[in-house]
Amino acid sequence: MRRTVFNEDHEAFRRTMRDFIESEVAPHYAQWGEQGFVPREFYKKLGALGVFGIEVPEEYGGAGESSFKFNAVITEECARAGVSFGGSSVHTGLCLPYLLAYGTEEQKQRWLPPFVAGEMMTAIAMTEPGAGSDLAGMQTTAKLSEDGTHYVLNGAKTFITGGAQADRVLVCCRTSPPSPEDRRGGISILVVDTSSEGYAVGRTLDKLGLKTSDTAELSFNDVKVPVEDLLGEEGKAFGYLAHNLPQERLGIALGAYSQAAAAVRFAHDYVKERTVFGREVASFQNTKFVLADCRSDVDAMQAVVDRALEAHDAGELTAADAASAKLFTTETAGRVIDKCLQLHGGYGYMMEYPIARLYADTRVTRIYGGTSEVMRSIVAKSMGL
Repeated sequence: MRRTVFNEDHEAFRRTMRDFIESEVAPHYAQWGEQGFVPREFYKKLGALGVFGIEVPEEYGGAGESSFKFNAVITEECARAGVSFGGSSVHTGLCLPYLLAYGTEEQKQRWLPPFVAGEMMTAIAMTEPGAGSDLAGMQTTAKLSEDGTHYVLNGAKTFITGGAQADRVLVCCRTSPPSPEDRRGGISILVVDTSSEGYAVGRTLDKLGLKTSDTAELSFNDVKVPVEDLLGEEGKAFGYLAHNLPQERLGIALGAYSQAAAAVRFAHDYVKERTVFGREVASFQNTKFVLADCRSDVDAMQAVVDRALEAHDAGELTAADAASAKLFTTETAGRVIDKCLQLHGGYGYMMEYPIARLYADTRVTRIYGGTSEVMRSIVAKSMGL
């Protein structure tokens, strides 16, 4: 079926990204996986290519695009090649929307130009060791100094993607305690300079997948944060976080679809080359039927993400829509990639093959951005249940 969600500009950008990945990423990707992070110089290359500035207004050095479809192209091309850009997806997909929506003019002038250039990498710190998905239960605090010039930040965060390399971290913290009537109130976002005294990066976590993405524990011990680095209004951050969730979940849905599509491509190529009992693996009826099922699932996933992309660009993607898209694509991708790995036989279990990396990488899509169980609750609530 002809795909209509992308135009000529998107396809030209796709060709640029495909060439860039082939020359600048693929030759180094195994090394990045072994070391557990992407070199900072690579982020500057992404900045020079314009990747970080796609949605940033021109007055701050960006391209001023409002469409999320260019980000979708990047996601698809990375999956197609079996690679990733490390923590940069958090930099643009999660952090940038907050800076654009809630930053003051002074903050945008200060932060966005180096953001676009890849000279100031960002991360967002929400999850805490004892709270998990319950953001209202966070214990990290920031108390305003007596002279009103700065906050004093104390606490800890975990599972922070890009946290080991970030220059600024959007830290979600309590600037006032919750009330029995409103557990979600009193949460604020501070854009913390990681060179501040008392700021520390703990363990870099050893994950099942996403090996090129540094994921760290962070701690704050009396970190002084200027009041000028408060993002938005004090105590309003829970609403900000909820506002950005549909885009975050759309991005995860796009990733799951793209990974599944790539898995089918990898499996198709493998079974055409591999022989068993004197025959191509592709010649067996089971192989044909499995790949036919996988292709049908990928087609359905594509229809879902394309519709969600159009809705997002039109400003019509609801929380329930995004939850439904994430639930369907991530659950389906897990099944599709598992079948494609099985067709590889023992080689599918070897990390030198991209199907093994996809299998490991895609598992977390059913956890981060809200677990599948949370997505089901959101969808059910939207149905009046």
